Amino acid sequence: MINLLDSINTTIPLFSEPNGVIRVGNTRVTFETLIYQFKNGSTAEEIVFQYPVLDLADVYAVIGFYLKHQTAVENYLLSCKTAAENIQPIVHQQFPVTDLRQRLLSRQAQLPKINA
Repeated sequence: MINLLDSINTTIPLFSEPNGVIRVGNTRVTFETLIYQFKNGSTAEEIVFQYPVLDLADVYAVIGFYLKHQTAVENYLLSCKTAAENIQPIVHQQFPVTDLRQRLLSRQAQLPKINA
């Protein structure tokens, strides 16, 4: 007879990259993305429908992890948001979006016309 408790895998399918980004399973979907989807009312099934690379069991495991460690996860999400807000001015300075529409229209005008 199999002992059910011996066969339970308690690992959470979260993997941290060297840059600190946490991903779900072997996908490019971030932990933050999944949690924000859940917090915005998406079910696990809806999240998998929107991100088909995810495994439904992994999504449930991550949601369970969030629910058990909600305070720590909320602190993590807040630190991610703060980091993004701090880096945003630097990115805008290096890659200004001023006159972006005009530059795109100019490039489009230089493309050869395709007759349909």
